[in-house]
Amino acid sequence: MTQKANISINNVIINVNQSDDLQSYICLTDMVRAYAGSEERTNIIIQNWMRLKDTIDYLGFWEKLNNPSFNCIEFDAIKTQSGTNRFILTAKEWCEKTGAVGIISKAGRYGGTYAHRDIAYHFGMWLSPEFYLLIVKEVQRLEKGANNPLILQWNLKRMLSKTNYTIHTDAIKGSLLPKLSVEKKKEYLIYASEADLLNVVLFGCTAKEWEQANPDLAKDKNMRETASINELIVLSNLESYNAELISKGINREERYTLLSDMAEKQLTLLQKANTDFEFKLLQSNITKQVQE
Repeated sequence: MTQKANISINNVIINVNQSDDLQSYICLTDMVRAYAGSEERTNIIIQNWMRLKDTIDYLGFWEKLNNPSFNCIEFDAIKTQSGTNRFILTAKEWCEKTGAVGIISKAGRYGGTYAHRDIAYHFGMWLSPEFYLLIVKEVQRLEKGANNPLILQWNLKRMLSKTNYTIHTDAIKGSLLPKLSVEKKKEYLIYASEADLLNVVLFGCTAKEWEQANPDLAKDKNMRETASINELIVLSNLESYNAELISKGINREERYTLLSDMAEKQLTLLQKANTDFEFKLLQSNITKQVQE
């Protein structure tokens, strides 16, 4: 599971994705904006860095150390061409040809070119030694907080929530879809419908309704990413319970009633226990420690 975070350099937000093993992938596209102060020619700057022989050597050696599936034959072909005037290479081409994992090229709303921290540092040094030092300092601060036992414990809870989501979708696939005789290409509608059933029970609206009501937040987050600690705990429990109800053949209307009752009771108990406030207080103390 990937956790989104960010750092700020020169008043520009640089997105950082952290994997379950706390490996940081930094957005090179954002780094260019923070360094150059403009979005113009960001891809060209990254390509200029990738066409250098030293860069290809570094990327290839990193992949050999960290990626057992790295295509060394394709790498050798690329390496032979690197450094020549005619050589051009994009991040997407690099990944597709070699099976590289150190660089990720993403399209869409959250798109951009992301690179493992080791590679992003190399890119930062190429841009500017001063800029490189700023990046290192901010990423170290971010990772110091991420390695705190409390944050690790919360990340585990998020992983468990994802596991419950898998149980939920498996129940839909095994028990609900066969009864509905839905075309394969339209099955996603059933998954989305069941996810929105839980959204309505817990948040009072569908994902689409939330996006329409919160256009600014929806630019880089979804509804569940803005949920409180209490809501995430209850959501995890709802997914497990709904999976059980689906497996027992309980119809949607009855499930909605049972799930709503469960959500109301659990939220009330968690609010009485002040769970959300206690976590935020601890999180605030951790943040202060990290910043000191």
